[in-house]
Amino acid sequence: MSSSHDLIIIGAGSVGVPAAVTFAGQGLKVLVLESLPSPGQGENKKAIGGIRATHSERSKISVCQRSIEIFSTWQETTGDDIHWRTNGYSFPAWTRSTEAALKRLMKVQQSFGLNIGWLGPEEYRELNPGIRMEGLRGSTYSPEDGSASPLLFIESAFSKARRAGAEFRFNETVTGLETDGRRITAVRTARGRYPAGWVLNAAGSLAREAAALAGLKVPVQPDCHEAAVTEPVATLMGPMVVDVRSRPGSANFYFYQAPGGQVIFCLTVDPPILGTDTRATSSFLPMIAKRAGEVMPLLANLKIRRTWRGQYPMTPDGFPIVGPVREVDNFFLAVGMCGQGFMLGPGLAEYLFRLITAVPAPGDETVAASFDPYRPFEGKEAFK
Repeated sequence: MSSSHDLIIIGAGSVGVPAAVTFAGQGLKVLVLESLPSPGQGENKKAIGGIRATHSERSKISVCQRSIEIFSTWQETTGDDIHWRTNGYSFPAWTRSTEAALKRLMKVQQSFGLNIGWLGPEEYRELNPGIRMEGLRGSTYSPEDGSASPLLFIESAFSKARRAGAEFRFNETVTGLETDGRRITAVRTARGRYPAGWVLNAAGSLAREAAALAGLKVPVQPDCHEAAVTEPVATLMGPMVVDVRSRPGSANFYFYQAPGGQVIFCLTVDPPILGTDTRATSSFLPMIAKRAGEVMPLLANLKIRRTWRGQYPMTPDGFPIVGPVREVDNFFLAVGMCGQGFMLGPGLAEYLFRLITAVPAPGDETVAASFDPYRPFEGKEAFK
């Protein structure tokens, strides 16, 4: 291309940095513009680290399966330890209705090639010895899912992208897009003007603002989630536990034990707290304490070391918005990750490369339809 950069990425987060790795690794000239001081300082550093392919729809399953392949071999291929651990995911059920719904979804997931099964109460207790057995009907278990450190991964991926030739400019908020007819010709910030071949909006919670620079409206609305980490303790549990039951003040609750021994919790606030306010509160801690004791009583006396608040850039149906826009020929969206940007990022980066360079692979048409920016947004992901 005759432009100074083949691809300009808006956002150095869970999607933008892996995309830089992939595109620069293929010899393209990449520039990443980020308003914050360093990579992963938006929602990436607030992720708790869970990585799963156990979704309810083929597109997210396939993208995350590829992500898991990348995460699980990252240390082998780069030499960097990102604390990858294949600890699995579990969705326990304490009611007949939840059990039935999980088993229906499990059959769909198995039809897509996922390694997932149903464990009875005693089998599940072997994985999570402290689980509350009263009323427990069993749990799904997907042993190939896992976890990694978002901080270690983003730093390693950033270094890999730079070694491949990607350029990063921090503390540069994108302020405008110059156009000529149906094409963006350059991206502007307060510090400079950067000619562009393609432009990718991977701006996370600021996706709407970035899209608006091209005169577009994208249905992405951030909402707030609260998280906490405990003191390190001896090994208490195996897989991630996702309690899908709603309780006053919370829609669901999930937690796992990190390799260092800390237990990391996250709670989905209900009703949602919309916006990008990052100030953490302690008002959710009584909810976490109650829910943790309800699911695994031996967690009740753990000491909380730190709390934080992050945003899930949500879409109306819970699926990402990824693809080209109709109004501008060289502008692409990779937004609305719905709190799953970390687990989607590496696999999605490869899909974006195939999409933007027009070299599709088998199955990409399914992903394109599911993530289509112009879909009706009528469905809803099960057990989000």
